[in-house]
Amino acid sequence: MARGVNKVILVGNLGRDPELNYLPSGQSVAKFSLATSRSYKDKNGEQHDETEWHNIVAWGKTAEICAQYLSKGRQAYVDGRIQSRKWEDREGGKRTSYEIIADNVVLLGGRGEGGGSGGESHSRSAPGSSFDQGSSPEPGFDQSGPASPAEITDDDIPF
Repeated sequence: MARGVNKVILVGNLGRDPELNYLPSGQSVAKFSLATSRSYKDKNGEQHDETEWHNIVAWGKTAEICAQYLSKGRQAYVDGRIQSRKWEDREGGKRTSYEIIADNVVLLGGRGEGGGSGGESHSRSAPGSSFDQGSSPEPGFDQSGPASPAEITDDDIPF
C-alpha cells in the first residue's frame, strides 16, 4: 500500500512568544504562532501583500528550547506535519482547527534581529542551528533521526 506525505516547511516570523506548558505526565509542549508573507502583482499590475498565520506546536526538548530562545518577531524555519483537531465551541457548534506539529525548528537571523535576547550562543540552539523533535505524545512514533548538531560558540560565529 502506498503511503502519503504530510510535510510542511515554513519560514516566517513569530507572532508571539512561545507558551510553554507541561502535561501531568511531565511532557513539555510549546505553542506559538508563525506568520508567513508573500507579495504578488494582480492582473492590473497592482502589488499585494498577503500574510498567513500558522499555529505551531512543539513537544519535548524542542518545546523547551523554543520557549527559551524564540521570541516575538524572531525569524524561524519550521518543518513538520499538519494536523487537524475537531472540537465543540461554547455554543455547541462543531469546529476544526489546524496546527503544525514541529519536527524541526531553526532559528534564523542575527542576534539583533527581531528582538532576540542575544544569549543563543550556547547549547544546541545557537542561531542557525536546529532543534529536532525529541519526543512525541503519539505511541509508536519513530524518534530516530539526525544526530544533534555540534555545539556552536561565539568563536564560531564570524560577526
